[in-house]
Amino acid sequence: MRAAAVALALLIAAPAAGAADLSVRVDVSDQRMDVVLRGVTLYEDWPVSTARSGKVTPIGTFRPQRLERFHRSSLYDNAPMPWSIFFSGNYAIHGTTAVDRLGSPASAGCIRLDPQNAERLYALVETLGMDRAEIVIEP
Repeated sequence: MRAAAVALALLIAAPAAGAADLSVRVDVSDQRMDVVLRGVTLYEDWPVSTARSGKVTPIGTFRPQRLERFHRSSLYDNAPMPWSIFFSGNYAIHGTTAVDRLGSPASAGCIRLDPQNAERLYALVETLGMDRAEIVIEP
């Protein structure tokens, strides 16, 4: 475990390359997320929930725009959105209390994660900087 922490620290401390250092890859079809730091997969196959029927999760490549440790939705009954990484207007990657729904479409468009995974991802983006991260959402 200590070796992994040292390796991660070295990857984070390395100089930034031209492309994004941190790539958050969301596969809407599979309802899964991978987190890749400079070509090294840190986390694989995290279950997510994207938009349910009648709603939309944006597809494309985005940069994080805003971080909020504990946000409450102004659109959906003050719903808790811990560890929010906003990437396109009101769309965010965030933790959810509906962990039993992860792995299937259930959100109003955001990308929901297990709160522990959301916290890990938030910490990576916060440490590296939003300008060194990308969010790739594929259909």
